[in-house]
Amino acid sequence: MTLLVTVACGKFPPELRAQLSPFPEVLNNGTQMSKNKTAVIVLAAGMGTRMKSDLPKVMHPLAGRPMIKHLLATVEGLKPERIAVVVGPDMDDLEQAVAPHPTAIQTDRLGTGHAVLAAREALEGFTGDVLIVYGDTPLLSKHTLVSMLEARRTKPNPAVVVLGFRPFDPGQYGRLMVDEEGDLNQIVEFNDATAEEKEEDLCNSGVMCVDGKLLFNLLDQVTNDNAKGEYYLTDIVELAGEGGSRSVVVEGDEEELLGINSRVELAAAEAIIQDDMRTKAMENGVTLLDPSTVYFSHDTKIGKEVTIEPNVFFGPGVTIGDHVHVRAFCHLEGATLEGGSTIGPFARLRPGSQLDQGAKVGNFVEVKNAVLEKGAKVSHLTYIGDARVGEEANVGAGTITCNYDGFDKSHTDIGAGAFIGSNTALVAPVKIGDGAIVGAGSTVTKDVAPDALAVSRADQRGVDSWAKRFRQQKNKD
Repeated sequence: MTLLVTVACGKFPPELRAQLSPFPEVLNNGTQMSKNKTAVIVLAAGMGTRMKSDLPKVMHPLAGRPMIKHLLATVEGLKPERIAVVVGPDMDDLEQAVAPHPTAIQTDRLGTGHAVLAAREALEGFTGDVLIVYGDTPLLSKHTLVSMLEARRTKPNPAVVVLGFRPFDPGQYGRLMVDEEGDLNQIVEFNDATAEEKEEDLCNSGVMCVDGKLLFNLLDQVTNDNAKGEYYLTDIVELAGEGGSRSVVVEGDEEELLGINSRVELAAAEAIIQDDMRTKAMENGVTLLDPSTVYFSHDTKIGKEVTIEPNVFFGPGVTIGDHVHVRAFCHLEGATLEGGSTIGPFARLRPGSQLDQGAKVGNFVEVKNAVLEKGAKVSHLTYIGDARVGEEANVGAGTITCNYDGFDKSHTDIGAGAFIGSNTALVAPVKIGDGAIVGAGSTVTKDVAPDALAVSRADQRGVDSWAKRFRQQKNKD
């Protein structure tokens, strides 16, 4: 199931993938989506003590961005009228991450029902359908949410739609009690379940779609008379039934409903996302020589006829054009590689790096905030920072642009067709003219004119037989 344009979550059949985008304008029962308003409440107040982290749980990254951002990207695809995020106190970083969506603070963590009540003001006056999702379930797909909306809007229009699933190990999930007619009568939390109820394998994911006209009235009736002394959102199913309204279940896939409560589960979710992005890349014409060792970011963009060798890491903000070759053990972040360019092995491209058509960055080369123009070559053991390397210029091994003086960053400009000899230090700000040559071992502190030769090194001096006398003296000692 597709999670983002560049990320697909889970190993789902191709025929199912095809259903996921674009978002259908008309539901299967003919209901026009535009006539039904949707709001989304995202519950994200948990600290995630099992993470053993100072970060709020939902701020831990997946594929290069906080997991909450994955979920928000999915629900934003529904084009809801409102999105409200419930956070805990003193979660300033989280509030900033979810902006511009408004946040509601759950001061005391008294259960899921209490958390949804915190969003009452944000949804004041809203009477459409309310999706309730969890920030620590980032693999939830748009397709599944659409299915829940469709169930809510299909006659007889149940008041509550619950997303259920059948896990390999039901464990301590709440159980969904469904009658012979398919109506959901009750959700039983594991701690309150009987032995017979625990035998039921249809489990509660926590995700719901509720009639907005009833949601807060139902929540006002919820009590904390249970084993944990909390206000359970799940109680609204039984309360809705007592009021004469139906509830139903939509079943989802266990993999997309993976809740992340520990770093072990975070790693499992990362593996799911990475595996699916690799598959999508190969389906789109990318050759991965060892797919399991290539790691993409959520926004990685790759053209066709691209070859990526083993052990390559893509951080955020990387765009790869057609016919690019990324050799083994490269690290890229915030970089653009145009068609026919080559990097690696063991190259690092930092933010602001741009390789124009046919440019080459070789082994043990680091590039930062620099442009290598068409056909430029920086083949090995070199640092290029805050610079321009002109068309067809050649930068020799061991060259560095000395761009930082401890206070400011300065620019180095290397002209088209210039040749920079090995082991050269270019002390910025400095300009090397078109076609100029810099002799090996030079320290260049002044501009070099076009087509000129610049050499800056100490004169070589020879002393005849000195080495022989040195060895003889050492042997005597």
